Order: sequence, then structure tokens, then C-alpha cells
Amino acid sequence: MRARTETVEIDGNAVRLHTLAPAGRLRDALGPTVVLVHGIGMSHRSFRRSQRALAAGHRTVSVDLPGFGGLRGPGRRLSMEELGDLVVRAVASRGAGELVLVGQSMGAQVVAEAARLHADIVGSVVLVGPVVTAGRRSALLQGADLARDCLVEGLRMNGVVGTDYLRSVPQYLRELRPMLRHRIEDTVPRLGQPVLVVRGSEDPIARHDWGERLATLARRGAFVELPGPHHVQEHQPVALARLVDEFRRVQTLEASG
Repeated sequence: MRARTETVEIDGNAVRLHTLAPAGRLRDALGPTVVLVHGIGMSHRSFRRSQRALAAGHRTVSVDLPGFGGLRGPGRRLSMEELGDLVVRAVASRGAGELVLVGQSMGAQVVAEAARLHADIVGSVVLVGPVVTAGRRSALLQGADLARDCLVEGLRMNGVVGTDYLRSVPQYLRELRPMLRHRIEDTVPRLGQPVLVVRGSEDPIARHDWGERLATLARRGAFVELPGPHHVQEHQPVALARLVDEFRRVQTLEASG
């Protein structure tokens, strides 16, 4: 399968969508669309493997946020709320029914705000390696944690991280402050949707106690650890896809029961 790639303009901001789906489902709203949102400095490439695994049974859209993945930047900071709104509106503009939002690292902040702002279309939320851990809201501490993570990511993923970061330096510098200041722990309790928190067991950025805390704060939350580092979605793509499927099935059964 090859992804269909298109760039959508929302309020003058460019959002790139990479759609991968079972045959004939590139633009339909037959079932939920799984939307994948990368972290700061990254691009859709950080979800490449997990998107393929998810696309075996779901229409999937992996996003490049404005200024990332070689995409034209907005020339200013965008808040997590603005980014979340842009993601939902961009995906909805290309045909979608219910959305399952999956965000990794800063992308977890983005999808949490997207779910809060668009509760009518977002059915569930998956937070993978969510940031920023309380007590570590500084660029210095986050940089140290990122350096430790590079020791366990492996050559392939470090190559993706390095090249993506180089392409996104201007917007990375703009988004660093909004990311550090955003309090996802204040947003999660406000979500009516079920929330699944996923963490890599070797992740030095999103720590165990933090992941458990966020799941506990959710009205309907669950916490799962998979073997791997911060980008666990790329080290465990099949396991993540199964988790998303199982989580949705459980929530559907609860809603119908």
C-alpha cells in the first residue's frame, strides 16, 4: 500500500495528510479514521511502521504539522489548542466520520486539545509517550532526557529523529515554549472520551509514574507499557495497532451495553 499525500490549507496554515487505508476507503466515512500526530521536531515518518499496521483494518491519516516534515511554517508560534483544531479540521475536510486520535510526545498534547475542542467527532484518544512530565518543564531537562533516549532508540530511529529535527529547526524553536508550558494533566480530566496512555518501558522522557497519573486523571482511562523507548510506536507497531483495536472494541461494547 502507498499513502495518498495531500496538503490542506486551514486558515492559511499548511497541514500535510498521508492517508493509508484498505482498498477503496481513502475518502469514506464508513468506520472510524485513525489519525496519527507526531511530536515536536518530527514528522509523519515517526509513525510509518505503526500506520502500516493500523491500515490493515482502518482508514488512517498521518499528519505533518505546520513547519514540520519539510512543510512551510506559519512564521509564528501555534498553541496546542490551535494545532489540535487544525488537525481535526484538516482531516475532516477530506472526509471522515468518527476519529480516533493517536498522538506521540508533543502530539499527545495536540490530540488531547483536539479531543476537547471537537468532542462531537473524536471518539477516543491514545497518548503515546505523553509530555511534559510534571517537574521537568524546562528545555535543559527535556534535552537531557532526549539525549538519554537516543541511547536506546537505535540507529534507524535516530536517523529519522536527526533528519526530521534538521528540517524543522525554525518551527521547533517556536513550539518549544508552548510545549513546555502546556499542562496536559489539566486537559485530560476534561475529556469525555476514553483515554489510553501508552508508554515505552525504557522511555526516559515520559516516565512510568507520569503515564499512570494521566490515565488515572482521565474519566475513562487505561495505562499500558510496551517494551521500548520513547518512540515505542515504531518499535512495537503491531502491538500498538492491536492495543488501539482492543481499546476501541472495549469502548464500543461498554457503550452498547
